[in-house]
Amino acid sequence: MIKYNLKCEKNHEFESWFSNSKEFDNLNKKKLLECIYCSSKKITKSIMSPMVAGKSRLGDEKKKYEERLFQEKNKLIQIRQFIEKNFEYVGENFSTKVREIYYDKKNNKTIYGTTTLEERKELADEGIELLSIPWVDKDN
Repeated sequence: MIKYNLKCEKNHEFESWFSNSKEFDNLNKKKLLECIYCSSKKITKSIMSPMVAGKSRLGDEKKKYEERLFQEKNKLIQIRQFIEKNFEYVGENFSTKVREIYYDKKNNKTIYGTTTLEERKELADEGIELLSIPWVDKDN
């Protein structure tokens, strides 16, 4: 595992772990990386200092990483459960339904669903801001 400090085109900085150094390049070429703050797909590696550790320390670091990953995954599962309980799922009709709610102004219905990148851009052009949430599989 390797951790990189990443930066988007708007200078937001964040960290991410990769299985090896080539994985970042492969994912970035395919535009599968995005800024956790603004969803920008233009991601670069930022300057970072390497961590040098002995074998025993690496085992401890791996355990800490796995524990943190487990905790973060549980937080995302809790968010998913809250959304599924309190929001209406509209599936691929999300962009149509969100427009109906946005332009009605009296309607404060809460919904969730999926959009394409093109639909997200169109909604943003209309002033409709969306929030993307990593949808963690509950059973994995």
